[in-house]
Amino acid sequence: MEWETVIGLEIHAQLATRSKIFSGSDTAYGAEPNSQANLVDLGYPGVLPVLNGEAVRMAVRFGLAIGARIAPHSVFARKNYFYPDLPKGYQISQYELPVVARGFLDIVLDDGTRKRIGITRAHLEEDAGKSLHEGMLGMSGIDLNRAGTPLIEIVSEPDLRSAKEAVAYMKKVHTLVRYLDICDGNMQEGSFRCDANVSVRCKGSEKFGTRAEIKNLNSFRFVEKAINYEVERQIKLLESGRRVVQETRLYDSDKGETRSMRSKEEANDYRYFPDPDLLPLVIDESLIAKVKESLPELPDEKAARFVRNYDLSEYDAGVLTASREIGAFYEDVVRGVGRDPKLCANWVMGDLAAFLNKDNLEIGESKVNADALAGLVTRIVDATISGKIAKDVFEAMWASGESADAIIEEKGLRQITDTGAIEKAIEEVMAKNPGQLADYRSGKGKLFGFFVGQVMRATGSKANPAQLNDLLRKKLSG
Repeated sequence: MEWETVIGLEIHAQLATRSKIFSGSDTAYGAEPNSQANLVDLGYPGVLPVLNGEAVRMAVRFGLAIGARIAPHSVFARKNYFYPDLPKGYQISQYELPVVARGFLDIVLDDGTRKRIGITRAHLEEDAGKSLHEGMLGMSGIDLNRAGTPLIEIVSEPDLRSAKEAVAYMKKVHTLVRYLDICDGNMQEGSFRCDANVSVRCKGSEKFGTRAEIKNLNSFRFVEKAINYEVERQIKLLESGRRVVQETRLYDSDKGETRSMRSKEEANDYRYFPDPDLLPLVIDESLIAKVKESLPELPDEKAARFVRNYDLSEYDAGVLTASREIGAFYEDVVRGVGRDPKLCANWVMGDLAAFLNKDNLEIGESKVNADALAGLVTRIVDATISGKIAKDVFEAMWASGESADAIIEEKGLRQITDTGAIEKAIEEVMAKNPGQLADYRSGKGKLFGFFVGQVMRATGSKANPAQLNDLLRKKLSG
């Protein structure tokens, strides 16, 4: 039997506000446990929540970016459940009337085609605290610093059909929230994470299978591995005549498997009801218009412009617009060089990216800035150095912080463009290799590469490649 995977993601993005969604407590990461939780966060009797206006504007910003409807009237509700890190015994969230509804994002599949993923809703809510287990000598600790941190929960339609599609969609959301400056996207710190709802059904069937929800996935790699494991687990159950139980599961990254956490609650289990301490949220058209005016150029718009203006492939444009910082860096390099945007793209995506990865640095921490890289690329374009030598120059720039020009002069790396000097080197190589010369002239054309290598070695790799190839063909044919 052929099976089809059905996936929907619930992405939780912590909003980058300086204070919490219903209190004035700080939201800075890494503070001493329980040092950033006040009486409102802890749900003490007599305290009242006050909605953070900046969190609302950030939610509207996201909604506009995904082409969604911004609700003029939405309601906060209490979602009731017990967990040690939920101090009030309920979570303030939105249920029936979310602030953002019915949007979409397009993802690019492996074959280059685009697929539209529907977004059911994006609602505001407060985060819970955090349970700590390591180093507690058989106990668990509770850190409530995170309690009350503002979130938007972004709920997709069940439009995803593979783990790869799920990762592509999650990466697209990750890129978008960072472009919008509403979330730092730091997955290690838990400010961007997701729950994956996974089910399988017979191929061709319109009825959904029983789903399992995999909680708190905080890396793209874990999302892919967890979904693939869960799909295989469910198919094995069904093919052995057993059934899939609707439940919540956790992913164990050490064992590479999901395990049962609890039976899956339904909405009525949470006993949702409107929060009596919070008025309905009313958003007027003037606020929406103001937020719309402040939107930056969005990733898809920027990628389309890169294709149009710089004659890049869609793939290259997608890589270079993966973050606002990379896109800005690339455009600074192009402006510095003044031409050959494809060569600039190759350097940003190639050598620069490799060195950043090796040293685990973000683009803003690069040891070679955009102006310096533009200086290097300019020397390739004007034939001062070859592309091969440029790689050595770049490595020296990364290590020393010196400019390309300084390194080229210090090490005497300028290309030989003097025709006479190149011809002399060619003639010397031909004289030293009469056997290979005879073989080449008798029809063994592959030996051309041998002669190129020998002349390059003789000139210390400084001969201009284009001139060398042209002159060598003439001499060898002679």
